[in-house]
Amino acid sequence: MRQFNLLIKRIIDLVGSILGIIFLTPFIIIISILIKLDSKGPIFFRQKRLGKYGEPFYILKFRTMVENAENIGDGLTVKTESDSRITKIGHFLRKTSLDELPQLFNVLKGEMSLVGPRPPVTYFPYNGYENYPEWAKKRFSMQPGVTGLAQTTVRNSVNWDERMKIDLEYIERFNIYYDIQLIFSTIGRVIKPSNIYN
Repeated sequence: MRQFNLLIKRIIDLVGSILGIIFLTPFIIIISILIKLDSKGPIFFRQKRLGKYGEPFYILKFRTMVENAENIGDGLTVKTESDSRITKIGHFLRKTSLDELPQLFNVLKGEMSLVGPRPPVTYFPYNGYENYPEWAKKRFSMQPGVTGLAQTTVRNSVNWDERMKIDLEYIERFNIYYDIQLIFSTIGRVIKPSNIYN
């Protein structure tokens, strides 16, 4: 039954990402123009993340911060919305999670799923997949998601170890109906965002 659910999950990912890209193209174009007008730098932000079984891939997001932000100030950490590295349009994109829209292309390529554990950067919270505790490696047994259980519940209000425990809960409970429920919960989070920052 789990294999059947995984097959249906991939079909939903393909159909959902294609339809999402088609219908959201006008918004993607508008956001792209606003980013270029707001600050210097590329429209998209590419960052190496750990995917299924710890395989690295490049996640795609709308750029919400100034160029080279990871090497300025608090580096990878964004503690509050008053972080000076966040651009004007970036505040809005982060609050509404619209900066995640380009990940539909990651889903289309098979690097991500619409729902699953969020993919961490390659060097944090542990430096490389091999340095994760054995219990935590289990959260890489499924394709990383654009959204997931941790995103719709605690988001950034708890540390990574706690979020990974929630990811494991999702993996244990996984089925297509649960994924659909989390997608609708995500829509609610976009409308009424919370726990955006640490």
